[in-house]
Amino acid sequence: MKKIAFSIAKSRTKFLLLLLVAEIIILSLISPYFLSVNNLMQVTQFGASLTLISLGEALVMIAGRDGIDISVGSVMSLSGVIFGLVVINGGSIFAAVLIALATGAVLGLINGLLVAVAKVPALIATLGTQYIYGSLALYLTGGVPISGFPDGFKVLSLESTFGIPNQILFVIIPVSILVFILIYKMKFGRRVYLMGTNPEAAKFTGIKEKRIRSSVYILAGVLAAISAIINNSWLMTARADAGTGMEMQAITVAVLGGIAVAGGSGHLGGVLIGVVIITMMNSGLQIANVNSIWQLATLGLILIIAIILNQLMSRYVAAVEKNKE
Repeated sequence: MKKIAFSIAKSRTKFLLLLLVAEIIILSLISPYFLSVNNLMQVTQFGASLTLISLGEALVMIAGRDGIDISVGSVMSLSGVIFGLVVINGGSIFAAVLIALATGAVLGLINGLLVAVAKVPALIATLGTQYIYGSLALYLTGGVPISGFPDGFKVLSLESTFGIPNQILFVIIPVSILVFILIYKMKFGRRVYLMGTNPEAAKFTGIKEKRIRSSVYILAGVLAAISAIINNSWLMTARADAGTGMEMQAITVAVLGGIAVAGGSGHLGGVLIGVVIITMMNSGLQIANVNSIWQLATLGLILIIAIILNQLMSRYVAAVEKNKE
């Protein structure tokens, strides 16, 4: 029994898969509609946007120095609004995509410069830009959703290929693979982890911290912009509040997935499973007609429990390995 407990504690993937199975069983018992095709499709559509934002948030956290990005939701909102403005002013979808991605990169760069160069604490810097970006999105739209996208645009998020939603097949899977290659097969990823694990050692190895840290925030911004494009296609409108609350869910997913708040540890694979767990939980609570206020409370509770759980599992693994010595 101890061997099983140690194996689960040491492997975040095993733990999360067990948690996911338990969640599916419980939610299926609560509602017979939970495992319906329509509900699972809705879960997939929402999960697509959350996946990208959570990956970006996780990268920022892995880089350490209390890394966090509270602005990712507002970056998503503003990038989506810019996309919409380009389209309704005569621009092509392709041009709108490029400009939205550039917008996300610039917004991420601003965050990176504030944190890496100006040395503003990440929480304060991104909290400030969250307000600024969100206000700009509201100003540009006047609070009115932007619509009028061409019908062909809905193909991205409202149709499927071989039974797989297009946003998963043509966006989430390719982008996730690219991110995994960047982080786990290239020097950039090793440097990001080293910065989070041992920033002093990173300096002695010649790692340019300002450049790497700024790049991580840029990546988070670009991923939030891609999320905005998917969301625009799903709703066929661009809303100034599209990303509201997404930052909290992204942080919860990252921590639940095993990403250490202090940085330097955790695997992005856990983040992907964490997305499934959180989106299914949201769907199950909605089907059960749980008040939205309690849904937020549940999310906050999961975040606290996940942080405590990370610490307990790390201590348990360390204690067992020490006893073996």
